[in-house]
Amino acid sequence: MMGSTNIFDGTFTVDVEDYFQVSAFASVIKPDDWDHYECRVENSTRRILEIAARQSTRGTFFILGWVAERFPHLVQEIRSAGHEIGCHSHWHQLVYDLGPERFRADLIKSRDVLRDITGEPVHLYRAPSFSITRRSLWALDILIEEGFDTDSSIYPTRHDRYGIPGSPQSPHVIKTASGSIREFPGMTAIVTGMTVPVGGGGYLRLFPWWVTARLLKQVRSADRPLNVYLHPWEVDIDQPRIRASLKSRFRHYQNLSTMAPKLTSMLSQFRLTTMSTVLDHTLARKPDAQIPAAAFTS
Repeated sequence: MMGSTNIFDGTFTVDVEDYFQVSAFASVIKPDDWDHYECRVENSTRRILEIAARQSTRGTFFILGWVAERFPHLVQEIRSAGHEIGCHSHWHQLVYDLGPERFRADLIKSRDVLRDITGEPVHLYRAPSFSITRRSLWALDILIEEGFDTDSSIYPTRHDRYGIPGSPQSPHVIKTASGSIREFPGMTAIVTGMTVPVGGGGYLRLFPWWVTARLLKQVRSADRPLNVYLHPWEVDIDQPRIRASLKSRFRHYQNLSTMAPKLTSMLSQFRLTTMSTVLDHTLARKPDAQIPAAAFTS
């Protein structure tokens, strides 16, 4: 599974954050309160590492700076296992709520924490809850200015928290006033005539595995690489339950017990690897896949 890049079906990614840091609970748990909660991210991340190791799969782990500060050895374990390290912000705040100045400060803080732990530059980014939207396209310029060359924060769908409907579904390069950045968009498929997210997070937990597998094959048949993702808390069945709205609890707790088996099935049936590996190969075949940032505003 570790041979030439053209044998891979797509990328395997993990957003490393704990159960109390998710956007679904942001209205009831503030970052200032995080230190009062039991941290479970170490064991749950190691469970994902074990599953990936059994399937000889390497991937990209987008790590929250707050987590990295408190568990630097976990970052080192992930890197030592051959996985790629990306940035998932420091405080897990929605980009369009931060504004440019606070976003840059948060980005620099998390980037530097990860760089100091690994001794390597960090050049991949994924926004909390895919929150680079039409309201926050300015974030792409800041990413480029701060040394990032790859982003995976734009979802080509409609959602109450994220998404740019109609944006490209395949990996591409976005050209801005500050330069260019590679974009690996969130993955979508067609279900009953509608474009819907698939193969990650709550969507992976919601659908039966046979449905997800069929949709992933649909994506591959369209010559698009897969972009699957999950969070460590999604394999943590015994995590504490947070008092929140019914909608938030449904999004967070639905089918937690199914995630580890589905992840095992996915990594055994599809050949997945790091985001950089997939992008290097995909964009080399499509040198004309460059889009001006202005095209996303209409």
